[in-house]
Amino acid sequence: MHEVMLAAAYLLASLLFILSLRGLSSQLTARNGNFYGAIGMAMAVVAIVVATDNLALPHVLAAIIGGALVGSFLAARVAMTAMPELVALLHSFVGGAAVLVGLASFQAHFGGDGPHLTQNPVLLSEIWVDVFIGGITACGSVVAWAKLKGLLSGRPLLLPGRHALNAGAVTASIGLLVLALSADPGQAWTYLLAMMAISGLLGVHLVVAIGGADMPVVVSLLNSYSGWTASAAGFMLGNDLLVVTGALVGASGAILSYIMCKAMNRSIWNVVFGGFGAAPTTKAVAAVGEPLAVNEADVAGTAQWLLDARRVIVTPGYGMAVARAQHAVREICDLLRARGCEVTFAIHPVAGRLPGHMNVLLAEAAVPYDIVMEMDEINGDFIDTDVVLVVGANDIVNPSAETDEDSPIYGMPVLQVWHSRKVVICKRSRASGYAGVDNPLFYNDNSAMLFGDAQASMAGILQHLKAAD
Repeated sequence: MHEVMLAAAYLLASLLFILSLRGLSSQLTARNGNFYGAIGMAMAVVAIVVATDNLALPHVLAAIIGGALVGSFLAARVAMTAMPELVALLHSFVGGAAVLVGLASFQAHFGGDGPHLTQNPVLLSEIWVDVFIGGITACGSVVAWAKLKGLLSGRPLLLPGRHALNAGAVTASIGLLVLALSADPGQAWTYLLAMMAISGLLGVHLVVAIGGADMPVVVSLLNSYSGWTASAAGFMLGNDLLVVTGALVGASGAILSYIMCKAMNRSIWNVVFGGFGAAPTTKAVAAVGEPLAVNEADVAGTAQWLLDARRVIVTPGYGMAVARAQHAVREICDLLRARGCEVTFAIHPVAGRLPGHMNVLLAEAAVPYDIVMEMDEINGDFIDTDVVLVVGANDIVNPSAETDEDSPIYGMPVLQVWHSRKVVICKRSRASGYAGVDNPLFYNDNSAMLFGDAQASMAGILQHLKAAD
């Protein structure tokens, strides 16, 4: 009876997880998607607790309650700008949990008076894969978290012979598995720990070799890794729901990584293998010599340009998230629309530090979904636009991606804001973006730099617009 109930619960939870992924594909249904996922996970946990005999229920409840409290605390305190590093850190929890479960499974099946390894080579191989992918995910995610938080440099660390090092680590892990299959459990345990250390070092090396500009893709890729880790754990534990759930997360993360790589003109293999095909930069990518002159704007002048415009496009970036200027931007949008001005938002796929980062910020500020456009939808509209207001964005509006073959971001699709009649760039300074390259947009005749904190600048513009009304 328990098996029938468990199978039914697994099936229903799997359907809820599928509905969750479908809901998360759109801003309009994302809240329902999160709800379906939470209900599915709660159902799965309850089903396993009920169906498992001789379960140490107090320990399980303590773990669930403790995890819920920690998760709630982190979710309540984290700022939206810190969400990318929190997501990366949570991926490390998944990888670490998979490693611990793999080690525990080895001890449960092969420790003490358990059967010899040769009697169950498939299970040992499953444990090996689980610990290997989990080690890469856990350690790689910690490095990604440190890079996103600024504790480590965003520059890629490209060691000589790095691809040979990666291949050697994979080969050594496979070799240790072969040795473990014919060893006694004590020796196999030593080999397993050695492989765990190698996988951790491999995870670190893969991520440190990836530059800061590609970190949004790395976060998505680590999400995929965490899914495949969970799926491997499902095979190891004989848990069908874990296999299905891990496959859903792994496949969706891989697809998202591929989409983002296309948006950045990157090869997915470049990211997977940690700088594969990349070479250290040999020439300076920033402007050399005396800085070029720029047209400076003030708050009053920018407000007047917006008042005179019939069509305005707002292009947000990470600077808007840092300054928490999205609410003032939304109020500016409301005032302009009330005056009959057409206002839309242009979102680049990798704006911010996380896929969908800008969409979440705008949704938090109650910006209508129907005026938030993706790059492919809106790039052709800039030529008919009176004013583009760039708020804290840099690399995603850099024309050198289309014109400078020596630029590290050459070939990356960007928002072609320079085609509009007027571009106002709100930034603290002329400093380069996350990719570390200068932006020729700053020096265009139709561009004006509005220097200062984005929130203060947007608040000042808002005051002038209200005074005009």
